[in-house]
Amino acid sequence: GQGIHHAHSKPADEHATGKIEEGSSRRNITRKKTDAATTGRYDSRNKKRGGAGKGKWLDPTDGSDHAAIELDENDPLYVAEEDADPTSYVLSSSEAVYGPMLTLSEFKIRVSDAVREYFDSSDPDEVVRCIDEMKCREYHPEVVKRAVSLGLDEGPRERELVSRLLACLHPNPLADDEMEMGFEVLLDSVDDLAIDIPDAKAMVGSFLARAVVDEVLAPAFLSNRNNTHPGDCVVEKAVSLLSREHCTARLEKVWGPGDGRPVTELKAIMDQLLKEYLLSRELDEAASCVRELKASHFHHELVKRGVKIAMEEDGRDHASGSSALDATAALFSFLVKNSIVSEYQVAKGVSRLRKILDDLKLDVPAAPAMLDEFEEMAKEGGFLHVAGAAKAGAVAEKRAGEKA
Repeated sequence: GQGIHHAHSKPADEHATGKIEEGSSRRNITRKKTDAATTGRYDSRNKKRGGAGKGKWLDPTDGSDHAAIELDENDPLYVAEEDADPTSYVLSSSEAVYGPMLTLSEFKIRVSDAVREYFDSSDPDEVVRCIDEMKCREYHPEVVKRAVSLGLDEGPRERELVSRLLACLHPNPLADDEMEMGFEVLLDSVDDLAIDIPDAKAMVGSFLARAVVDEVLAPAFLSNRNNTHPGDCVVEKAVSLLSREHCTARLEKVWGPGDGRPVTELKAIMDQLLKEYLLSRELDEAASCVRELKASHFHHELVKRGVKIAMEEDGRDHASGSSALDATAALFSFLVKNSIVSEYQVAKGVSRLRKILDDLKLDVPAAPAMLDEFEEMAKEGGFLHVAGAAKAGAVAEKRAGEKA
């Protein structure tokens, strides 16, 4: 039995790789010390070289014993701009490399990410800091094109944010000439943008006119562009916008009233949303509709309209089982708990309702009692601060005092 065991184990020993001392050529596979995390960047000095370093370049400018390689223009990998200029090659040496820290494509990606984040946060200082940190001054004109083209893909709110961002970026970090160059690049690429976004030309014209009003661009830019590219419909659109009466005030609202859409349209959507909710009682559906409105500053209107519709639904006289009012309280409780609507907006909506109670009483005689009931539910549900309610109550008391 031992013999058999020995016979089986012998071939395994024969083929086993023994531990060979460091430095011998056979089977000594060690990882190159070029890990980006440890060295920060690729360093050719850490590269293992065969032949004990024979023919190693000690001086980065030393061409060793090789003759200059003749470049073939018919080569499929030949790039005219780069290969025609032999100085465009940068050797991997320890010497300082001058120029931007990133390639153009990396810079574009970072700017796009920063602008998208800005659409969520509405904080332009973060974008300014990001561009400053990248230290790529020669790519700055790209920022204008990137921001505007991302704004074209989004809604009016984002376009308004892009116009404000351009005003924040000028004159630092984007100087006058960089801003003008950026709009030049944008105008040159507007035909490509129009393939995906049919009304791109009209919108870029609005961006141009708004930039002139915000003093980001000099008005002379438009006349210069007209001289170099006569008949450019984008520039003509901008000039026509700027030559209207009260153009400054109109262009400040070129993308709607700040939130990006007319208030009347928002109110109509809110009414539809609330009535649909009272029929279906689906909290998740209503919450996603409120989120899609992207009008966090206008939620007090939603509260006001919601309670008003509930009062009308519950009939002219106040009944004890006011089902629509309960459902509305449940909706706002859900919205506040999920951080979609803020408690401040609920308090503001309730205080606005107090102001129109007299008008409400004409349609719904029991309106004051219903509003008090809604406030009680709100306090119990934890979506109306006592301070907010007290402020709303103070307004009501003041009104009652005036009447007396």
